[in-house]
Amino acid sequence: MDVSTFYALFSATCFTLVGLWWNVVQGHAEWLRVPPVRRVVGGIYLSFLLPAVMGLFAQVGGVRTPGIWRVSFVVIAVVGCASTLRLLALTARDRAFAHLALPQLAAALIYALVAVVGTVPSLADTISLRPIQAEAILLSLLVLLGHGLVWRFMAGEGRPDPA
Repeated sequence: MDVSTFYALFSATCFTLVGLWWNVVQGHAEWLRVPPVRRVVGGIYLSFLLPAVMGLFAQVGGVRTPGIWRVSFVVIAVVGCASTLRLLALTARDRAFAHLALPQLAAALIYALVAVVGTVPSLADTISLRPIQAEAILLSLLVLLGHGLVWRFMAGEGRPDPA
């Protein structure tokens, strides 16, 4: 698949997931009233929004102007990693969210890898990929983790009972 086509589809899909998540959250206003739950809801939101924005910058920069996507990927990945680690630290204190620790830690690691590949793109050569392709795999893993977080959250783990 052409990298530009991939990122166009990827970004559109991620923004659709952001919208779907907003609709779910809108139907459960009680989630936003409890600060720890609100943070988890926001973390799930970011797990779709940040990759979507990175996908937009990948389309703008593409393979011809890699500096654009590389800088944006590094900046956004640092924001994602810091946000995820902060969320991990906050939710680690609450046993109701213990099951989210591993996916959050994995997300922080993937954000760090996105930043590293953006900073040192030659690392992608070690696995016979162009840097923008390696980033595509990492972003896909982030969205996959986001789906896992949605599943666990919607299955009732770590959120208040509706009663």
